[in-house]
Amino acid sequence: MKVDGVAYRSIWRDPSETTVTVIDQTLLPHRFQTLRLSTVADAIDAIKRMVVRGAPLIGVTGAYGYAMALRDNPSDANLDAAFDALLAARPTAVNLRWALEILRNEVRPLAPDDRAVAAYVTADRLHAEDIATNGTIAAHGAGLIREIFEANGRSRPVNVLTHCNTGWIACVDWGTALGAIYSAHDDGIPVHVWVDETRPRNQGASLTTWELGSHGVPHTLVVDNAGGHLMQHGQVDICLVGADRVTASGDACNKIGTYLKALAAKDNHVPFYVVLPGSTVDWRIEDGLSGIEIEERAGDEVTHISGIAGDGSIVKVRLAPKGTKAGNPAFDVTPARLITGLVTERGVAEASRAGLVGLYPERG
Repeated sequence: MKVDGVAYRSIWRDPSETTVTVIDQTLLPHRFQTLRLSTVADAIDAIKRMVVRGAPLIGVTGAYGYAMALRDNPSDANLDAAFDALLAARPTAVNLRWALEILRNEVRPLAPDDRAVAAYVTADRLHAEDIATNGTIAAHGAGLIREIFEANGRSRPVNVLTHCNTGWIACVDWGTALGAIYSAHDDGIPVHVWVDETRPRNQGASLTTWELGSHGVPHTLVVDNAGGHLMQHGQVDICLVGADRVTASGDACNKIGTYLKALAAKDNHVPFYVVLPGSTVDWRIEDGLSGIEIEERAGDEVTHISGIAGDGSIVKVRLAPKGTKAGNPAFDVTPARLITGLVTERGVAEASRAGLVGLYPERG
């Protein structure tokens, strides 16, 4: 995707380097700045502080962090220590474990001196595969938008409601739910996006609006609790959201507030789709409510907010009275019964084990 006419990906590596460069998403939309990650500690910090975020991007960043760890110390002890340290950086997004396990399985049988090179080769492969996977996901998701446009007699734009940020900066490129919107827009289908602000970190207000504006997609920012109202008044044709983890039975764990949108969509007969790569499916878990660890983040993300001051500086201000205790669960789980379908790189499936195995028969 492009920023001010220049093509970027959210993470990239010069083949002659063992470091990677990422976009610092904590500064968006007010400042576009890149950051170099040179060590495994840098990668862990970037994941924890949400310099990088979005399940697919976290996975690829973790893979490069693992390669850096083995570059500096390829011993058996560090093979396991680096795996554990990276995995602990963000507990909910399953793509991180998925990527780290691929690398560990690839390099463990190798002699220590051969591990780093193999790890970088594998991380580069995951980087390239993410781009291809999300491009295919985007095409499948755009097909759903086109169906609505045709069903409405091509008479008006398709109104899409989304939550959090699922665009190219949540992946290596394209994105998941937003990728479908970009693909439809680029194919000439008129689309309008209702963008949830997505408290407490405002990733819809800051990141999704920034992406859609940069790409020229019409959109309107709304407070998180406006979604149900919009659906009641027929102003939402389809909900498209992402996921940090989907269980083998089709339950979807996504940014806090997603469950409430699914409830409103069900009550108003609005189709609700979860858009994800196959790497986000956790085949070890059936019940999302009991099986998925929900990350509890710092309370100051709720009591404080960041923005740009009149002089152009980025400032953090307190919203709540000093000393207010704040809970901050980062995700919630939407049961499969509320999900119309799962959009993946292999097509669209029912949100169920049977539906997923139909797309991924090797997991049946």
